This record gives sequence, C-alpha cells and structure tokens, in this order.
Amino acid sequence: MWRDNEPYQNLTRDRGRDGAREDNPSLKANLDALSALSPAGFSAGLHIRFASPLIYVRTYNAAWTKVYDENAYALRDPLVFWGLGVKGHTRWSAIRLPDPFNILGQARSFGLPFGAVVSCGPINSRSIVGMAHNTREFTDEEIGQATKIVHNLHLAAEPPTELTPAQVEALRLLADGDRHAAAAAKLGISESAFKARLQSARVRLGARTTAQALKKAREYQLI
Repeated sequence: MWRDNEPYQNLTRDRGRDGAREDNPSLKANLDALSALSPAGFSAGLHIRFASPLIYVRTYNAAWTKVYDENAYALRDPLVFWGLGVKGHTRWSAIRLPDPFNILGQARSFGLPFGAVVSCGPINSRSIVGMAHNTREFTDEEIGQATKIVHNLHLAAEPPTELTPAQVEALRLLADGDRHAAAAAKLGISESAFKARLQSARVRLGARTTAQALKKAREYQLI
C-alpha cells in the first residue's frame, strides 16, 4: 500500500530513557498477533502523515503486492479512502465506496476474498490496517481483537514529540546547507561537539544516518 520506511528489525525497537534503542515488545508482539489473526496477510500503515506512513508493514502475497504497487493502487483503493474518512472498523464487503479499478475484485483473484479494515488516530496521524482471510468473513470477535491490536500498534509506533533545542539547531543548520565545520562555528562550539549533537539527534529519532535523521525530523515536524 505504501512504502516500507524501515526494516522490521529496526522499527520494532524502541527508545529507552537515555534515548538508546531497545527492544519494543509491544510493537513486535502486536504485529505478530495481527499476523496470527490474518490467514491471508495484512497491511499496516501507522501514523500516516502527508499521505505516507511513518511505519509500514505488509504480509500479503508477493504477486498481489507487485500488482498493487505497479498500478499505484494506494491512490485509488477504497479501503484506504474508507480508513482516511472513518475511524472504526468494517468488513471489506460492507464498504460501499466506488472501486472503478476493481481493486477488491482483483484482490479476490489473488486469494484475498474476505477482509476487514481498522482505522484509528487523528486525521493528521491516522493508522489504517487491512487484514485478509482466504476462506470466510472475519467474525465480530476477531474484528474486536483486531481493533484492540491496531490501537496498541498506533500507541507503540508513536513518534518522538520533541528534540532538544541543541539538537534542533544542529539539524536546522545542516538542512540549510551548512557543513559540519561551518555549522559548529555559527554555534560557537567545536566540530566534535557539533557531531555529538547530531549523534544524540540520530539516537533520539532512531536514525542510522544524519540524512535519515533530517528526513525523520521533517516528517515528524520537529524542525
């Protein structure tokens, strides 16, 4: 549905009090629970902002994923439109939105005849999860379980809400095009101290590189 933002082993790690990454059992356990509940796979777009999720995981079969991506169906999918317009849950069969590209019909031909969708969170940070069954409709009890799982995922994937002023200053200078030495001079600190600020920002944002830290800081609207 959307791009994969991080490898699974990275996105299932969380930050401790000191900002370091540590195992996030809540995110991993709930993704595993969602997988167990979805015999034909699922797609989970968590905290969708500016039409792109901060975390995206999907387990549908590769053939359907290829067709979906090659045809940019994320921009046309009635399940996505439903999730953006409504908070709650429903079965795919109950959605009455237009489907001019017959996306749901095509999904059936790839072994995804039944499904449910769950949506939660504010419109500017919405999480939408679709789940499929290959033999029958999901029961009310299963959809209830899925709803709890999705709410847990939404909470577990909540991005950081702030950086320190020093971290923001360092990232903004790089975003404006300054090199390390020039940025350090502007701040009146040594280059090694400037690099330490960048390192702390990377840790806080869970980024492997400074470029990824800048990207995440922009996506999270922190700079």
